[in-house]
Amino acid sequence: MKDKIKVYLQSPWRKGGECSYYKFLREDLPNEIEFVNKEPSTIIQNKKKLKLNNFAKKWVKKLIRNFLPSLPNAHKSPQGNYDLIHCAHCLSKNKNKPWVADIEYPGQLWASGRSTDKISSKKEVLKILKSDNCKKILPWTKWVMDEIIKEFPEVKNKVKLLYPGIPMPKNVMKTKSNKTVLLYASRRFYFKGGLYAIEVMDKITKSNQNVEGWIVSDVPKEVYEKYKKNKQINFIGMVPQKRLFEEIYPAADIFLYPSFTDTFGFGITEAMSFGLPVVCCDGHSREEIVEDEKTGFVVETKLGDHVPNSFLESLQREDIIKNLGEKTRKLVLDKNLRNKMSKNCIKVIKEGKFSIKIRNKKLKRIYEEALKK
Repeated sequence: MKDKIKVYLQSPWRKGGECSYYKFLREDLPNEIEFVNKEPSTIIQNKKKLKLNNFAKKWVKKLIRNFLPSLPNAHKSPQGNYDLIHCAHCLSKNKNKPWVADIEYPGQLWASGRSTDKISSKKEVLKILKSDNCKKILPWTKWVMDEIIKEFPEVKNKVKLLYPGIPMPKNVMKTKSNKTVLLYASRRFYFKGGLYAIEVMDKITKSNQNVEGWIVSDVPKEVYEKYKKNKQINFIGMVPQKRLFEEIYPAADIFLYPSFTDTFGFGITEAMSFGLPVVCCDGHSREEIVEDEKTGFVVETKLGDHVPNSFLESLQREDIIKNLGEKTRKLVLDKNLRNKMSKNCIKVIKEGKFSIKIRNKKLKRIYEEALKK
């Protein structure tokens, strides 16, 4: 039997893999591939730990941005018995092993988390990308792929699109209810458009007694006080991923995710795997993930890459709230449309661009080609 390809998963942070991408990657690898570092990919659910984690990352990146803006996000992996390095949204300094790197957004090529216009900054990153040991750059989406190629056309031949693989839920039965459940789930309420979601829920539930809104997030006190009188909105709070997958997704009907900031958004694809049509805002990769009028609705914001200065101020954009509400209400009232979109969601996860099987086939080929002399 042929030996497995042994891969070291390199992360810019100590544990790394703090998102669903690496959890799903570890759990559903091709049989021919083995990761040699066994630590699990942890999705942070604890509110205090999450806050501390985000605070630490924010200030580390800010310090680097102020003092070392040109510093590439490159790291050295330890010596070991492995064939290949897979860099988790970072680059490698290793000179004795081939490596590939998956990238969620272009700023991950720099330690500061954002690109700069300085020529020296681009030169340092380009030097690493052009090295012989760099075999492939694997953007998560076409939007990222185009941005990387625009920034570094010299390495266009090394850039290969690899969508994340999303597993289908196992042995989960859809919960039947007489009410239509609108779901918003996120670990970061303001940052992921929670105010928009709850405002839409508030308006729709007040006009339709057969609709409930569920908020699975750490809702700020001032937001809770504003909406707590609406008994059709259920403030669930943050929950373990197990409960989210086994109880909440199966009981929901429509997923609201009006974030301006996500460069991917695993909440979207996770909800789609349960057959939930998604209503989201445009920008970055969201038009790739949610196919408008097929797996949900993508609402135009006309904001581009601009994020409103304050999230409370964002609610002044009544046009966006109105459009989100109209699309959501359309799904609430048209059960046939909802069922059709639900089937499309499951299909794109099971056998489409986010299929584990398709990802594994491509990943195996990428690793094999990287090891060729």
